[in-house]
Amino acid sequence: MVNLVESPKPMLYGLMKLAGVIPYTVEMEPGTKMNFWIPKETLKAPKKSDRTSDVKPKKPTKPAILFIHGFAAEGIVTWQFQVRSLAKKYSIYIPDLLFFGGSYSDKPDRSPAFQAHCLIKSLRILGVDEFVLVGFSYGGMVAFKIVEKYPEMVKAMVVSGSILAMTDTISESNLNRIGFKSSVDLLLPTSVKGLKTLFALSVHRPMWFPNRLFKDYIEVIDTNRKEKAELLEGLVTSSNEDVTIPRLQQKIHLLWGESDKLFNLEMAKNMKEQLGENATMDSIKKAGHLAHLERPCVYNKHLKKFLTAVYSGN
Repeated sequence: MVNLVESPKPMLYGLMKLAGVIPYTVEMEPGTKMNFWIPKETLKAPKKSDRTSDVKPKKPTKPAILFIHGFAAEGIVTWQFQVRSLAKKYSIYIPDLLFFGGSYSDKPDRSPAFQAHCLIKSLRILGVDEFVLVGFSYGGMVAFKIVEKYPEMVKAMVVSGSILAMTDTISESNLNRIGFKSSVDLLLPTSVKGLKTLFALSVHRPMWFPNRLFKDYIEVIDTNRKEKAELLEGLVTSSNEDVTIPRLQQKIHLLWGESDKLFNLEMAKNMKEQLGENATMDSIKKAGHLAHLERPCVYNKHLKKFLTAVYSGN
């Protein structure tokens, strides 16, 4: 039976290629590979071959933007509306984090720091030495690890629906607030009822979808379920450990859905205070956790304004 979530992807992939990005797999070391969507102009195959995997990517000619997805879907699905809005002016790089969209590692490390390490190693292979980070939810926490460990590569940063680090205290408090026992129960649901609850928590105003679509989505997210559950376990740190509050030299912009129920607006405001004077913030009305998908035009307007300020030096 055709999976209603997977079947539209060839059409989406075709639209993304028309918008200027193409798929490319980076094997940064034996046993670890990451799938990316990268600027078409950096990867032109020789005329005698259509195998882009045999071609070494060139350095981007436009300012580079790295988009990091959350737990909801693979990279290109998450950021499809941003690609079409930004690809003419910027070099867009969209990875699939490990255990999403075909990216994989046989290493046992499941920490955000390891995801960050693999991303940076891949970007260097792709010829990228400086970029603006845009991270969403789980991807935002990976983004904070990147700016902490590789600050020389990050020109500026945009974060949506995320926090600096997930301590066990924050995790327990947040889960209790929304009525879940664990992050696995919340983010890797096994029933239509559980997925509908997650969807309702993620958007400002839920739309109706047939149960068949929810069942097919569960089938998709069940891929690498064991490893994804381990990623969620590896995300949580002890409250007894020191959580580094980065004093960023870079500009950082928090771009939030006003109705975010998973990481609410108050959490975003508190984080802005923690980050200091280089942090700014915008909120989007009638948008929840998935603001970039719910209200992409408004999200992109704020994102473009921030990028213009970064690259104009304002």
